[in-house]
Amino acid sequence: MWSFCWLGVLPSLAFFAASTPGVSQPAPSQPYAGLQMREIKALSDEEIADLRAGRGMGMALPAELNGYPGPSHVLELAAQLGLSEQQRGNVQTLFNSMKAEAVPIGQRLLAAEQALNWQFVERGITPERLKAATAEIGAIRSELRYTHLKYHLSTATLLTPDQIRQYAELRGYTAGMPSHGGHVPSMTGATPHQHK
Repeated sequence: MWSFCWLGVLPSLAFFAASTPGVSQPAPSQPYAGLQMREIKALSDEEIADLRAGRGMGMALPAELNGYPGPSHVLELAAQLGLSEQQRGNVQTLFNSMKAEAVPIGQRLLAAEQALNWQFVERGITPERLKAATAEIGAIRSELRYTHLKYHLSTATLLTPDQIRQYAELRGYTAGMPSHGGHVPSMTGATPHQHK
């Protein structure tokens, strides 16, 4: 009988606590608290460092996770993959070219993001300026993403199917990886070279 009575009282007590001033309530979400201190508000320190260093920032994930290794990680795993000297040299050349292209594009993206940020700081932003600035940022991001993706495409043609499978295992991608009969397709129809 007493338990029955308390069942009726508990919801009332909960309502009273929730509606009484001074009763502690969960703080509202503040997901962006602290981000106002960023150099460029739209980018983290890590993203800025990646852009300056020519790193991919996850832009090449459609390639990386579908059987098209990137030159940077292939070089890191060169010994485990059993790269020949020729393969290692060719992949190193691709990596050097990728970095030479990506770093200047990354610098342009940083400058464009900083310019957009500054327009908001100075309260000089207008709809027309906003449209132009975001269009420029979008175009630079597209160029940077294309740069990283195309080098994944080129790297895959330098590896054997076995090396690509081994790369996927070493990187932890084997679960759910697509199967193409031992070959990795490309936009040009090329398949990885067979190295003897």
